[in-house]
Amino acid sequence: MHWYTVKNAENIDSPALLVYKDRALDNIRQVLTMVRDPKQLRPHVKTHKLTEICRMMQDAGIRKFKAASIAEAEMLGIAGAEDVLLAYQPGRPKFLRFLNLIREYPATRYSCLLDNIESGRMFADLFSNSEAAKSGAALPVFIDLNVGMNRTGIKPGAAYGLFNEIQSIRELEFKGFHAYDGHIRDVDLAERAAHCENDFIEAEELREKIKNEGGQLPMLVAGGSPTFAIHSKKENTECCPGTFVFWDKGYRDTLPEQDFKYAALVMTRVVSLPAENKICIDLGYKSVASENELTNRVGFLNYPELKPSGHSEEHMVIEVEKGHSFKIGDIFYAVPVHICPTVALFENALVVQDGELTDTWRVVARDRVITY
Repeated sequence: MHWYTVKNAENIDSPALLVYKDRALDNIRQVLTMVRDPKQLRPHVKTHKLTEICRMMQDAGIRKFKAASIAEAEMLGIAGAEDVLLAYQPGRPKFLRFLNLIREYPATRYSCLLDNIESGRMFADLFSNSEAAKSGAALPVFIDLNVGMNRTGIKPGAAYGLFNEIQSIRELEFKGFHAYDGHIRDVDLAERAAHCENDFIEAEELREKIKNEGGQLPMLVAGGSPTFAIHSKKENTECCPGTFVFWDKGYRDTLPEQDFKYAALVMTRVVSLPAENKICIDLGYKSVASENELTNRVGFLNYPELKPSGHSEEHMVIEVEKGHSFKIGDIFYAVPVHICPTVALFENALVVQDGELTDTWRVVARDRVITY
């Protein structure tokens, strides 16, 4: 029996998200070996969106986390996380929700991103009327830097002015810099490291400038899966891999030096035989991330030679050889090219240990709102 085979799978409705708990635990142990200190890790929870995985990481000694949404940030409050960075610059409605989290989960230290002073003034104005402000606390913020992703953030060369403006607003507490470098994806590790070093030159110069003015080297929060091990060698830097806990085919193919295990799959099955050289499985857009081109959305562990030829909301068509032996009901174990948005398509994850279903976990942070 292969590691991914589930006993009594014929009784599981498909498509189904399967989480292999022991393999996820192995991945958590593995990521800890890739940094000098667990304090350097601030894993991104957008990959898994599961309270249970958060607690597994906490049990392994990880205390800080990064979230992309209010729901993910609340999930971390529910899990009792000590330190949560909302890696997003909230607009006014979202910031009011964020203030609710700060109020309702006082044991969790929440912070968020900022890349312009107008948003900073809005944060300060709303925060000044909050319960936290009444106790004399300030809102912790990280300045979001644009180091080449060109999605959000301020260019490092312009960030010094924003840093100084924050110092004059008593309701805000500067905690450091944040930079997402998801554009750095070179397959060759040496080329990736050189790319990373080049794109962070101005960010490092900015940190050194602030340090030389009599402060300490500001914290830098940076590094997704492709670059976190590179950033981990820097002083006063936190790393934010997320995909490592489940891994996916996309990173398996492009990050050959990282030895994480597949720990989440989608179980799907043949639902139709529409032509003598085609089969159809129940793995549509609504069950697997589909932002990549058709042949680069999924692989099949038990049929690695097969590639999809058609895709729609509830179906995936696969071309096969004439005279094939596939039957209605045959099970495929699919590994997504991109696991993060795939997880978000499922309400529940079925937990597998030793080939048996042992639990069902609610993918609680897939929702836009949990409570607030």
